[in-house]
Amino acid sequence: MDFELTQRQEQIRLAAREFAEGEFPEIAREYDRLEEFPRDLWKKACELGFIGLFIKKEYGGLGLGFLEFAMVMEEFWRVDPGCGNILLTAFGSELIQIYGTEEQKKKYLPPLTKGKAIMGTAITEPDAGSDILSILTLAKREGDHYVINGTKQFITNGSIANYLAVFCLAHPEAESRLKRFGTIIVETERHGFGATKLTGKMGIRASDTAEIRFTDVRVPRENLIGQEEGEGFSQIMQLFNINRVIAASQGVGVAQGALDKAIRYVKQRKQFGQPLAAFQAIQFKIAEMATWIEAARCLTYQAGWMI
Repeated sequence: MDFELTQRQEQIRLAAREFAEGEFPEIAREYDRLEEFPRDLWKKACELGFIGLFIKKEYGGLGLGFLEFAMVMEEFWRVDPGCGNILLTAFGSELIQIYGTEEQKKKYLPPLTKGKAIMGTAITEPDAGSDILSILTLAKREGDHYVINGTKQFITNGSIANYLAVFCLAHPEAESRLKRFGTIIVETERHGFGATKLTGKMGIRASDTAEIRFTDVRVPRENLIGQEEGEGFSQIMQLFNINRVIAASQGVGVAQGALDKAIRYVKQRKQFGQPLAAFQAIQFKIAEMATWIEAARCLTYQAGWMI
């Protein structure tokens, strides 16, 4: 099996590196200090096709795969994670593209790639992180609507999103615990929706993170992703499968960026009349780090190729 990058994939990777190296350094520190989302940078990324590049062409994207998305994410995070997270402004669109109705795809996907809307996915709750079967946010069916009540925590894009894919208890009476959940698109301008931006994070501060509150938020039945209420758990598991690859690419990018800085430093810093890079022990350590990073990159690319 051949895992070599195609010429187009290599061009995408180099374009992402050029954009990140050209745009991020001048603004990254300031947006991190202000804990502010870099909206102008996001607009530029949309214009170049980086946002939602896995979205099909008929819905405004480039129609590429999650391998290409992981490659771009790595290059962005290599320069700065906070600015790099602008790629997650379409987080949740994967669910709509895979499971949504044609009407949902036409309504919610094109604005994401055109810089007209931001999306997020609301899963985590104060008492339910990795254990998503313990979430308590309830979507009660009332006629042709759902009435949603609950709280979500640590939601990326929570205070800047135009709509969210919300993981809820939509069918709590189902016998199977795995069939009790649904994912519902909630527009953030709806009455009863509230978001509080979280500040003072230890890092990635240019990425918006918020606590979300739903107080009798009424959403039409047509906003349910999928055909039945009980499909939410399997949908989120598929999203996690995709996101694990993307998270891996973020880690590879940060590691590569750190190694790049370390190499620059040992070439400049001198001890005993010569650069640190001239010492064999330093050379061995740099080579070892580079080997581990390349191994992680290969595994990430393979996983992205298989999604």
